[in-house]
Amino acid sequence: MASSRSMESRVGRTKQRYGPQGERLVAGVVPISSNRTQVLVIKSTRRGGWVLPKGGWETDEGSAQDAACREAWEEAGIVCQVKFDLGSIQETRRPEQLTAHAPKALYQFFEVSVEKEEPVWPESFKRDRQWMSYSQAAQAFRDRPELLEALHRSSIIR
Repeated sequence: MASSRSMESRVGRTKQRYGPQGERLVAGVVPISSNRTQVLVIKSTRRGGWVLPKGGWETDEGSAQDAACREAWEEAGIVCQVKFDLGSIQETRRPEQLTAHAPKALYQFFEVSVEKEEPVWPESFKRDRQWMSYSQAAQAFRDRPELLEALHRSSIIR
């Protein structure tokens, strides 16, 4: 276990950052294998499908990159190195699909290399992780356009 990393996940939205239109600012990672043929995905705790590690950018974090790497640790148990900023991705859900629990979001994704996969991490008791090819991940993200767009922007070999 990485001694400088917390074994507790942050919960709640008391420190959540919001954009100028009230959108929740979300930071995430696209963890790519060293040979660029696979992406590391995690099991969603809400929907049960496979997703990318992501979560709220909080007010005590200096950058979206910091938040993304924290989320990678908490949700996937990886120590990572940012390689590329994949840019912002706008929310695509229709207004009737938005809820208080899932408000409009603006996503900021980063392509990362995985330096280390820890056997135990903050959310290991509730999340699985798995390496997938581009085509497997694209199929898993078919109903999540923001995740699919982040995957498309990455350097993974198709």
